[in-house]
Amino acid sequence: MRTNGPLALLFHTIFVVAMLAPILVVCLVAFTPEGYLSMPTTHFSLRWFRAIANYPEFVHAFWVSLGLGALSSFVALLFAVPAALAIARYSFRGREALAALFLSPLMIPHVVLGIAFLRFFTALGMGGSFPALLVAHVVVVFPFALRLTLAAATGMDRSVEMAAVSLGAGGWTLFRRVTLPLILPGVISGWALAFIQSFDDLTMTVFLAAPGTETLPVRMFLYIQDNIDPLVTSVSACVIAITMTALILLDRFYGLDRVLAGKSDPGR
Repeated sequence: MRTNGPLALLFHTIFVVAMLAPILVVCLVAFTPEGYLSMPTTHFSLRWFRAIANYPEFVHAFWVSLGLGALSSFVALLFAVPAALAIARYSFRGREALAALFLSPLMIPHVVLGIAFLRFFTALGMGGSFPALLVAHVVVVFPFALRLTLAAATGMDRSVEMAAVSLGAGGWTLFRRVTLPLILPGVISGWALAFIQSFDDLTMTVFLAAPGTETLPVRMFLYIQDNIDPLVTSVSACVIAITMTALILLDRFYGLDRVLAGKSDPGR
């Protein structure tokens, strides 16, 4: 078995350090006792973590982001699953054009999407509302849910479905008991990737959010426009800690390899 040489190991080490260094710096600055952005010099302090309680806007924005990400990802999957099955199974005129249309939001800058959605929903009288924000996020995250679901549907063994049909399984039973379990790793992967994209989106959401529907990235962006204290770093550190906890639990009870690679693990 071929192993990595010293140069490859050095390159990988530098790459990992370069990726993790900004996260580490943000987490260290969050523990500073000073009233400005600085690394802890004398001692660590929880001052700026306690300060989050004085700004309930951040807590509210976090729950808005969480609910918006989960709901938009779920709605996107409701469209992505049948679209992926149709594209993967059937050959029809316009199939490639339809697939390109579904993936087109990936090619449009989010600034352009934000301005377009702002004008569209303002004309409908829905500007600044949560339903408008939800529709916009569904459009943006749909390609991410579709790509991974489509990959799982394309690699699915159709013989299992044929066996179920030969045994008398109906359409809904076939989907619920056979098809969905076979593509489930891709569906979960698509939901997770879509959720991350929705939770992290700022460029488009800043055009659509209003007081009461501000997401966490928007609230943080508005805060740092007028303040230079380490409060935002403490909020970021909390989000990083929650993300790491979620990944550990996900790996423990489901498996990160199944989520990231979209493949089943018979050993779990």
